[in-house]
Amino acid sequence: MLHFCGRSTRGIVLSSVLGLSFLLGAACGPNGELDESSELLTPDLANEEAELNAAVPGDADEPADEPMMAAVPDESTEQNESSNQVQAAATGLRTVAAWESLFLGIWNSTHTNDWLPRSRSLDSQKFYNLGYGIDGNTAMYRATGKTQYLDRALLYINNMVNNAKLSSTLRTSQYRDSYLGWTSSSLGTSGEVPLWESYCWRYVTRTLRVIRETPALYSNPTYRSQYDRLLAFTERNIFEKWYRRGANANIYRSRTHMAAHWAFIALDLSRMTTDSTKRAQYLQVLNNINRDLPNSTSSLRQQMRPNPRNSAAYFWSDVWGSTAQPGQDVAHGNGVMAYIVEANKAGVEWTNDDMRKFVATLTTVVWPATGRYANYVGGSGTGNGWYSDGWIKLGRYDANLQRRIEAHGVGRTIQFYGNGALNARILSGQPTP
Repeated sequence: MLHFCGRSTRGIVLSSVLGLSFLLGAACGPNGELDESSELLTPDLANEEAELNAAVPGDADEPADEPMMAAVPDESTEQNESSNQVQAAATGLRTVAAWESLFLGIWNSTHTNDWLPRSRSLDSQKFYNLGYGIDGNTAMYRATGKTQYLDRALLYINNMVNNAKLSSTLRTSQYRDSYLGWTSSSLGTSGEVPLWESYCWRYVTRTLRVIRETPALYSNPTYRSQYDRLLAFTERNIFEKWYRRGANANIYRSRTHMAAHWAFIALDLSRMTTDSTKRAQYLQVLNNINRDLPNSTSSLRQQMRPNPRNSAAYFWSDVWGSTAQPGQDVAHGNGVMAYIVEANKAGVEWTNDDMRKFVATLTTVVWPATGRYANYVGGSGTGNGWYSDGWIKLGRYDANLQRRIEAHGVGRTIQFYGNGALNARILSGQPTP
């Protein structure tokens, strides 16, 4: 029951990529999932590596004065009808408190050994996986209302911001301009890398939105001062920086999941900014990625097609304009799901019907049975079952899926437990920020 509130060379290179990732150590995220950093190592994405390192000054793309958002159907009736049904279906699910107990079992050890050192690093590649720690803590705050988890997420964010330096003073920067940032020399990159920043910052902006949309936090001077500072930093030194350095190269990325990170950030910023001109720009970027990319004939919406294994599910390729099998790889599909779940909650573009289809994609094609994991959304290949960064969030729409997640043994990080708890809270019918 639902609750509502790339290419042909992939198979050839996979074994070599996995071997290289073991050697490098940092090429894989928690529990051995292939994260986006591994893309830089694959021959079929050599052009993307060049894109990451290329300076693109003076991009002329400017937003229209009056961006148009795609229409979203009125779903209030369906929401009301489904609410009581879901609360009944949620009976017997693991409680928020039980999820929190699992979370606390690893909370401090992973903080000391992983998240805190990443947040203090001067190499921006370390921020990539740090996003998982920020998301896990923010999700647990949303599930429990306990500020110790929000404070932990803010600690990581503040540490990153405190270590940002003027691009003009960064020796290996390819830009040397007036924005603040970091450089990286990891995984074949050298200089400032938009991917490392955007992958993490989608969860920074989500944390900030929690503060903005929770009156007790927004009116609290301690949280308000952090919010104001971090929002100002994000608007200038994350979004504006990469937009002005070249929107086509840095925002409207060559893969669905990488563009989805920027849609996530633009969505959040559009809900927080006090500047009407900036809001118009954020909304245009959001709408472009959803509906009409300026540098492609496709968009996230246009990528979605009936899945050949189940017409009630979605199939999409990570390559813009492509409909070819095997489709989006499941690991990076997490990034698409993480954005779309938030967009659906915000009432932007992705409807209740869409969410049913994504749930069906996961439960009937990607993860058709216990221990059976496809590697691609078309259902082919053998995956590793790592769903913690995005797919797990579909559990908040379906109690039966949530039960499967409770028993799932892959990817049991604080992100997994935090979002499991948040799913449980939403399924119980309780409001969340």
